Amino acid sequence: MEKAESSGDIILTHPLLKSDQKRPLKSKYAVASAIIASMASLLLGYNIGVMSGAQIFIKDDLKMTDTEIEILTGIMNVYSLAGSLTAGWTSDRFGRRKTLTLTAVIYFVGPVIICFSHNYFWLMVGRFVTGIGIGYSVIVTVYISEISPVSMRGLLTGVAELAVNIGILLAYISNFMLADLSVHLSWRLMFALGTVPAVLLGFGTFAMPESPRWLVMKGQLGKAQEVLVHLSGSLEDAKTQLEEIKESAGIPKDDTAEVVPVPKQSHDKSVWKELIMKPTPSVCRILITVLAIQFFQQASGIDTVVLYSPRVFEKAGMRSNSDLLGATMAVGLIKTILIPVSMILSDRVGRRSLLVISTAGMAASLVILGLGLQIVDGFVTNQTWMAVVCIMAVLAYVSFFSVGIGPLAMTYSSEIMPLKLRSQGVALGMAMNRTVCGVVTMTFISLYEAITIAGSFYLYAGIAGMATVFVYFCLPETKGRSLEEIEELFRKREKETECDGKSLQVAV
Repeated sequence: MEKAESSGDIILTHPLLKSDQKRPLKSKYAVASAIIASMASLLLGYNIGVMSGAQIFIKDDLKMTDTEIEILTGIMNVYSLAGSLTAGWTSDRFGRRKTLTLTAVIYFVGPVIICFSHNYFWLMVGRFVTGIGIGYSVIVTVYISEISPVSMRGLLTGVAELAVNIGILLAYISNFMLADLSVHLSWRLMFALGTVPAVLLGFGTFAMPESPRWLVMKGQLGKAQEVLVHLSGSLEDAKTQLEEIKESAGIPKDDTAEVVPVPKQSHDKSVWKELIMKPTPSVCRILITVLAIQFFQQASGIDTVVLYSPRVFEKAGMRSNSDLLGATMAVGLIKTILIPVSMILSDRVGRRSLLVISTAGMAASLVILGLGLQIVDGFVTNQTWMAVVCIMAVLAYVSFFSVGIGPLAMTYSSEIMPLKLRSQGVALGMAMNRTVCGVVTMTFISLYEAITIAGSFYLYAGIAGMATVFVYFCLPETKGRSLEEIEELFRKREKETECDGKSLQVAV
């Protein structure tokens, strides 16, 4: 790598480019920062997935009922609401990076409380603290989308979802590897291992830059440009991006000082006014889109597979704990290794196309799973071949989830939200996501007891089908556009709607 000097500024160039085609080489700084931030997503996945196997041993050790296990498993998603709704305010006030540091602390404290729990009450306290951390993880995608170059944003925001699935897979592996220990010790060690990534994240945040878009919102233009230079490798690109961000943040172009004044009014009140109380048609459409895509991601039943795979496979005919946990580990492995496919294709094929394929495939897989479980339930003798069909249907379902709506729900949500509303808007989406997830996970056992396990998956299949229709007709493509261009895209649609309305009035 060479250094080319221009007007006293250093611009990185790649030596393999021809002299007349030299362009700035994108810094690896953004990639490294995205990976560190994604540790919070890994912790989200681990703390959700670890309950899949740990619940077997917690139930035996503390003599808990199915209802208590059902609540303990899903309640963390309800607790996360407090974190997700607070995270937006914290990140807007103190910065994205400091919010991630706080997230690491919370993720460390929660599992420690669980490890030393000897009754249901303290387990719930530990799950509550961990749930706050899950809510705070919403800031990961916001942060990554704000530091990513346009051409890499789909790839880098996909790192967060990949980290979630790596966390789930690691949780499954810990379930499997520690299953032979004593009942009293095994589940405690499963949760204790979750503190290691929290420590790594806590120290890693000190090496990360603050979001340049947050710095602009705070009037710190000099620091924002410095960060943009590091992220893009080009002073010229950094200045161009800075001008776009300034315009989006409402800062006049002629304000070129390193620090400029920002409005004194309460940012928090202004955000909620623009987002909820008096949104423009474009903001209203964006918010509905974010809430809907987050709803469909969870309401289609993904966490019933993540958290209750052993029960599903048991219903399909499997019996031994080692076989159940081994099959569950295979689900986590497939779910993880297919995330990079979405990361690569989202910037080539496009978000919308992948979302259509994903939701349609999920619906079909769930129908097959439901049919398989219904057939197994009708036989008195064990039907091994149908158990294999059910397992393959589950693997197909998580595969379609992982190449589309799994990683792209948060990517798309963070992309389309305007800069000033991004933290709080994405936090609302995360609140919807965790609420639906909590309802699904806390009602799954009761639901399949009421309408059969096959009926439950038919229901989820119907929701996935509705998601396909919604994505096809309602979501515009965001591939290849900067965050500011996407914001302008929705504004143009608003103007087009207004023009159509005026034309209609004239015609009448």
